[in-house]
Amino acid sequence: MLNPHPAWLRRFSQNRRRIVVLAVVSVVVGGAFGALYAPSWLTGSANPDDLKRVALGQSIYQNNCASCHGTKLEGQANWRSRNDDGKLPAPPHDESGHTWHHSDQQLFRIVKHGLTPPLAPANYKSDMPSFEEVLSDEEIWAVLIFIKSTWSPKIRDRQDRINKAYD
Repeated sequence: MLNPHPAWLRRFSQNRRRIVVLAVVSVVVGGAFGALYAPSWLTGSANPDDLKRVALGQSIYQNNCASCHGTKLEGQANWRSRNDDGKLPAPPHDESGHTWHHSDQQLFRIVKHGLTPPLAPANYKSDMPSFEEVLSDEEIWAVLIFIKSTWSPKIRDRQDRINKAYD
C-alpha cells in the first residue's frame, strides 16, 4: 500500500505527524482569518471604497480637522509660506496639497503623534497637534479614508504606489 504522506512527514511518528499537520493547518487558517478580518487600523490600510467609514471619517474630520484644514479640505491661505511665528499654515488635503505624497502609515502617525520628530525635522515648528488622546486609531483611519475618498483615481493610484514603496 502506498503511503499517502509526503516524504518529509513520514519521518515523524503518527502522533507527531498529527501535531505537525495541526500546526500547519492552524497557521494557514489563522493567517487567512487575519488577512480577511483584521481591521484596517491594524493592517495600516486606508481603503477609500469603504463608504461606511468614509461617512464616519467625514463627520470626525468636520469636528476635529476642518477648523484648520478647511471644510472642503482646502487648507489655509498661503500654506506654503511661513507665518511670522515661523510656522507653516495648515496645508490642504485635497489634490492641490501634498497629503497624497505620504504613505497611509506616515499620515496616520502624523495625525496620532503630531508633526514632530521623527516625522518632521528637529526644531520644526508646527501647529499640528497630536490626536492620540482625542481620537481612537479607528477614528484616525476613518479620517484618512474620508480624505482619500475625495481624490481622483489618478491621485489614489499614485498614493497607492507610495504605500507599496513604504511597505
